[in-house]
Amino acid sequence: MIQHAPIVFTPYLKRVIWGGTKICDYKGISHPASDIGESWEISVVPGQESIAAKGEYKGFSLSQLIERFGNQILGNRVAKRYGGKFPLLIKFIDAHDKLSVQVHPDDEMAMQRHGTLGKSELWYIIASTPGAKIYVGLKEKLSPEEFTRRVNEGSFTNALAEYESEAGDVFFLPAGRVHAIGAGNLLVEIQESSDITYRIYDYDRRDHNGNLRELHTEQARDAIDYTVKENYQNPPLPEDVEESELIKCEHFTTKLYHIASEKEILTDPESFTVIICAKGEVTIKCRDGEEELKAGHTALVPADANPITVTGKGTILTTQA
Repeated sequence: MIQHAPIVFTPYLKRVIWGGTKICDYKGISHPASDIGESWEISVVPGQESIAAKGEYKGFSLSQLIERFGNQILGNRVAKRYGGKFPLLIKFIDAHDKLSVQVHPDDEMAMQRHGTLGKSELWYIIASTPGAKIYVGLKEKLSPEEFTRRVNEGSFTNALAEYESEAGDVFFLPAGRVHAIGAGNLLVEIQESSDITYRIYDYDRRDHNGNLRELHTEQARDAIDYTVKENYQNPPLPEDVEESELIKCEHFTTKLYHIASEKEILTDPESFTVIICAKGEVTIKCRDGEEELKAGHTALVPADANPITVTGKGTILTTQA
């Protein structure tokens, strides 16, 4: 029988050419390098799997825990839908430099081409420097042929909608929506469990070996949703509301809570719950144990762990599949 208590994992710190030092500062951990762009908090992506950091399950990978406990971790509905596999990937991202312009395939295309889930994702901005930008969606109508022409002539970025980012901003990116993170953003990314990215434009940057980074123009052309929307940013969150639903989509539901002292959270017992501490310091209490979470840290709570009580002072995000 699984212990209904929060499980914390050792973060996988990923070095990338656009990374920096903000993630380690934010998490309050030592700096292994000066180009850390991502902290994979909860992952079952092969080669980058999360390993339990302490407690009874220390040293076990998340996949091993799911193999051992199955539905007790995932929840009956999630286990049935995803064939007993963990369906999400949770990250922090530090864009010291701008990220490439990119798009992700939907589930159908990703399964056909790569044998994996597609990638819809949510961004929650933790902090941004003055003038930092987020690029999401098309601001003008393009055909697939026009997309290819604009990419080849180097003018595609002019078709992207852009937003000046601030802490607390929320952007939902369903698969097929073009996007890029501008320099100066530190954010949470909640996404389907997929590492498939089609890179459209990368500012002619070169990798550590001096080679131009690969682009995926033809794949992206097929994957893009060419629909133009008036606004791609989620509505501003009211500052005086204790609980807000950021997104409810077919892949996950994410809520934000401002914890002033104590809050009881009732979750769907058919799904696990991921809890991310975005600000402050809180304690997550379940019936079989508790865990202190500081800003920049994440816990996985097995399914059917209600009630979950959060004490302390801070801002947390919860996600269920």
